[in-house]
Amino acid sequence: MRKKVTVVGAGNVGATAAQLIHRLGYADVILVDIVEDMPMGKALDMQESAPLIGSDAKIIGSNSYEDTEDSDLVIITAGIARKPGMSRDDLLLTNMKIIGSVTREVVKFSPHCLIMVVSNPLDAMCQHAFEVSGLPKHRVFGMAGVLDTARFRTFISEELNVSVEDVHAYVLGGHGDDMVPLVRYTTVGGIPITELLDQETIDKLVQRARQGGAEIVSLLKTGSAYYAPAASITQMAEAILLDKKRILPCCTYLEGQYGINNLCMGVPVKLGANGIESVIEITLTDDEKSAMKRSAASVQELVEVMNKNRPN
Repeated sequence: MRKKVTVVGAGNVGATAAQLIHRLGYADVILVDIVEDMPMGKALDMQESAPLIGSDAKIIGSNSYEDTEDSDLVIITAGIARKPGMSRDDLLLTNMKIIGSVTREVVKFSPHCLIMVVSNPLDAMCQHAFEVSGLPKHRVFGMAGVLDTARFRTFISEELNVSVEDVHAYVLGGHGDDMVPLVRYTTVGGIPITELLDQETIDKLVQRARQGGAEIVSLLKTGSAYYAPAASITQMAEAILLDKKRILPCCTYLEGQYGINNLCMGVPVKLGANGIESVIEITLTDDEKSAMKRSAASVQELVEVMNKNRPN
């Protein structure tokens, strides 16, 4: 019997992720959205591609959470997208209400599921979903670090004209302007990047990675990134569905690790069938610790805004 994956939000990110997961063939997929009939149309279109891509998995669309019952993994992409000139902070209160409502519905029908949050501002939405869900911390986590790292790896491979497969990197911290690319742990074919690029070039690539999402928003004009985010979701989903125990940067609730308490932030984790199976603590330099603290402070600020605006 195949696993069951629900994707909430049939916009660009959610629909593309649903298509990629369906293509893998490991899980049946439910695509949920509040827009009448729209997820059904998208899912039917994807299902009709099954003979062409060789997937026997089923994908259906729905306007009802009842169809999500007993999901193994729920991926939340619902929420408004960032528009040009809009900071992630502007999204906060609107998406907080949406994520809270979605999480309650999801847990009602799938009390044993894992929840992957994708909606922005990511770290704050992950925190809100965790608190609303009542689930253990290893079962609620966010996708951001995989995407941020993929962008950083892309820019490095282009700069050096080498295969993306040989570039390994880590981007930690919050998903925003204060993210923390770890240059010391960035290698190309096992060779430290500092052996291959000068500091000025590295700094330029780090800054471009930090602005990766905003760069795409400015080019698209009327939307935000979705191909790379959907591929990032799929990598994490595959690690869970196949219990691969991948070491990936994910947003998770920290209780003292990296000196951060009671806050969701991006750190290296072991990701498998049980969700976040462990947080991996690596030694940071004083500068890296300061950068993580700055990033945590930015997330904490959003959490405090949410706390002030919670209904009594």
